[in-house]
Amino acid sequence: MITSGEGKYKVFLDKISLGDDLIYILGGGEKPHVGSIAISEPDKKIQVIKFGSHYDHVVVEPIAQAACKKYGKKIVVVGGIHIDNATKDEIELILKNCRELIKCI
Repeated sequence: MITSGEGKYKVFLDKISLGDDLIYILGGGEKPHVGSIAISEPDKKIQVIKFGSHYDHVVVEPIAQAACKKYGKKIVVVGGIHIDNATKDEIELILKNCRELIKCI
């Protein structure tokens, strides 16, 4: 598991191998949850599922794309990050921390 950030801005990314494929679990904030799922396969269009009004696809999609590009295999990323009444600055900090996770894939 890798992490980035501190306190309620801390995000984590865990990787599970399933045969030749990889599953990533992304979470963080005050209430980690399943907000979006991204599925990426080499040479295919990425598929994204959003639950309700969650915007977590903004972070799971680039993780799926980066892992697929690096490993050349099927990737599934499931996750969600939540901070109650997050401000624009707090959201930007969470996004920055998620970009740091991508560097470590």
